[in-house]
Amino acid sequence: MIIDHRTYEIKAGCLPKFLELYGTHGYPVQLKHLGQPVGYYVSGDIGALNQVVHLWQYESLADREAKRGRMQADPDWQAYLAKSAEAGYTVRQENKILRAAPFWQPK
Repeated sequence: MIIDHRTYEIKAGCLPKFLELYGTHGYPVQLKHLGQPVGYYVSGDIGALNQVVHLWQYESLADREAKRGRMQADPDWQAYLAKSAEAGYTVRQENKILRAAPFWQPK
C-alpha cells in the first residue's frame, strides 16, 4: 500500500475560490476514479499558509498509474484542468509517495 501525498500552494486570497472550483468540478471526478481520499485538508493560521493537502491510497504504483490514467482520459477531468489553469490559483505543487514504516500496519 502507498499513499500519494499532494500539497498545493494557493495564491493568497484565492483559497475559497480554489476550493469552490475544485469541489464542484474536480473532486467528483477524482472520487469516481480514485475512490475516497485518506484525507483532504487546508492549512490553518499556523505554519505555511494557503495550502491544500490531500492524501490518496493505492495498492501499488501500478494501481496508482492505472487509476490516474483513467482519470486523465476522462473529459470531465480535462475540463476541470482547463478551468483550473485558466483561474490560475495554484502557485506550486509538491507530490510525494509514502510507504508505511515496517513496524506500523494501517487499519
